[in-house]
Amino acid sequence: MVVFAGQGDARRSMELLWRTGVAAKTAPGPKPGLSVALIVSAAIEIADADGMAALSMRAVGDRLGRTAMALYTYVPGKSELIDLMYDHVLGELREDHDLSSGWRPAVLELARELGEFHLRHSWLLQVSYARPVLGPGEFRMQQLVLRVLLATGLPPARVRWIVGALLNVVRGSVQPAAESRQAARETGLSEEDWWYSRSALLGELVPDFAERYPLVARLGEGQTPPPSGTGSYLEREAWRSLDAGVELLLDGIETAIAREV
Repeated sequence: MVVFAGQGDARRSMELLWRTGVAAKTAPGPKPGLSVALIVSAAIEIADADGMAALSMRAVGDRLGRTAMALYTYVPGKSELIDLMYDHVLGELREDHDLSSGWRPAVLELARELGEFHLRHSWLLQVSYARPVLGPGEFRMQQLVLRVLLATGLPPARVRWIVGALLNVVRGSVQPAAESRQAARETGLSEEDWWYSRSALLGELVPDFAERYPLVARLGEGQTPPPSGTGSYLEREAWRSLDAGVELLLDGIETAIAREV
């Protein structure tokens, strides 16, 4: 399921994002105590707990003890609400990554924070980058990422491409972990139980697996069982993949810097 931001009324969405056209309450009208901020907060709670598929104006209204119709005075519809949710959660990201030890550790720290952020709000992984929301939270996020990456000394045009590469490495790395959590929640079967039953069958039905697929079999060489309590397999692999991908990207940045000198 891919969700595209910016699908609602352009003017109304932009006014809400920049708080230049927040609805004023009139009497008679919605019950006191309802606001754009409360609606957005409730929507984020729903999406965090149950995913984007559970999000609707009715679900948000139920959570707030209001009818769906009562929300429309504040937020015109679900499309505008998604824009507001997306832009709001971006405000959680830190702006103070330490550059005193150089840009390389700062980029890795930023990447890990972005990974944790996307797992905390895994519904963000369904929101396409194709249509930005153009809100203050999104521009703030760009600022904090650029603060770290421009410390490389590379030209802004090249840094722009690196920003895209970094965000894609992060999203691509943590998505399997987020989907693993979703699968366990929706099917009632843990990742460990799923793999245990199928790997046992694979060993039984394809006893010559290593001979038939020797390169695949080599991927498991030298791996030791992880200690208990370290999370699911896909979550551990997500962090290994993120670190490896970012380190390779950083190596490429260093090569680019050397060429600029």
